[in-house]
Amino acid sequence: MTEEVDGTMDEVFERRLANAVRELEAQPDTPHTLECLVAIAPEFFTACDHVGVSLVERDRISTPAASSERLRELDEAQYELGQGPCREAILEHETVVVDDLATDPRWPTWGRVMVEELGIRSSLSFRLFTRPDRTWGALNLYSRTPGAFSDDEVEHGRTIAAMAAVALARSINDEQLAGAIETRTVIGQAIGMLMERYDLDADRAFEVLRRISSQANTKLRDVAAELVSTRELPAPTNVAEPEDAL
Repeated sequence: MTEEVDGTMDEVFERRLANAVRELEAQPDTPHTLECLVAIAPEFFTACDHVGVSLVERDRISTPAASSERLRELDEAQYELGQGPCREAILEHETVVVDDLATDPRWPTWGRVMVEELGIRSSLSFRLFTRPDRTWGALNLYSRTPGAFSDDEVEHGRTIAAMAAVALARSINDEQLAGAIETRTVIGQAIGMLMERYDLDADRAFEVLRRISSQANTKLRDVAAELVSTRELPAPTNVAEPEDAL
C-alpha cells in the first residue's frame, strides 16, 4: 500500500515538474522566467506561503522576484546583514533547511525580523547552479508553519532547483547572446559609415570609434549607436574630427 501511494505521489510530482519545465521554457526573458518560478514553486509543497528568487550578478546578490515586496526586501537584507539561509545556500551549502526561525540560532537578527513581520517560521533555500563553478542564484521557500518541509519535499526541491537553474541559465545566456549580436551589428554599421564617409579602412574606422569612446567616457556600443541613429559623430567639444583623431 505504501509503495502504491508513493508511486502515485511520484507520478503527480513528475507531471507537475514536466508542466513547470514547459512553463519556464515558454517565458520570453529573464524577468518573466523569475516571476514564473515564483508562481509555480508553491505547487510542489504542502505549506509554502512565500517564495523569493535571488540572483548573483558579478559580485552582487539581489532578490529581483518574490511573492511580495516586503519579502523581497527582507530576503535581500540577508546580503546587507551578512546572515541568512539564502546567503548560506549561495556561498556555503547547496541546500539549507530551517525548521523554526524563532529558535534557530544561526541568523538571530534576520530571523527575528522574518518571524515578527511576516510570521515566517521555516524555510528552504536551494542554490541554483549548472556546474560547480557557475552559481546563478538561489530559490527560497518560506512557510508560516514550523517544520513545514518534509524530507521528501527537500529532495523534490533539489530537483526543482536544478530544473530552475537550467531554465534561468538559458534565459540569461539567450539575452547575453542577443545583446552581443546587437552590439556587434551596430558597431559594424558604424564602422561602415565611417569607412564610406572618411575613406578609412576598417581598422582605422574602429580606432576612431574607440578613441571617441575613451575621450567621451562612453561605451563603444553607445557611440556606434548614436552614429547609426543620427548619422553624426557624438561631438563633445574635446573630441576631434576623425581625421585629427587618427
